[in-house]
Amino acid sequence: MMNIFFEELAKEYPDRKICIVMDQAGWHKAKDLTHSDNIVPMYLPSYSPELNPIERLWQWLRKEVTHNRLFETLEALMDALGKEFRQFTPERLAQLCHCSYL
Repeated sequence: MMNIFFEELAKEYPDRKICIVMDQAGWHKAKDLTHSDNIVPMYLPSYSPELNPIERLWQWLRKEVTHNRLFETLEALMDALGKEFRQFTPERLAQLCHCSYL
């Protein structure tokens, strides 16, 4: 899936240099992972979720959307999360995921 993601990203932005910040999950460092020259992967240190911007979003979602709630079905959970995701603006996502090093 990472290869497909990189292919589609390179097709969408062929004239841009793209830096992808990733943790060191196995699928991010797989031997068969390939990317075009315009994509530059940068890896966070191992075991450092506090440096990963997406972790801040997950933390907010757990606190604001799923905390102390029992969802009767997976669909109900997906609906609640989808409702929040549809309300995000680029500015709000940037605010939630801000890291001083970015």
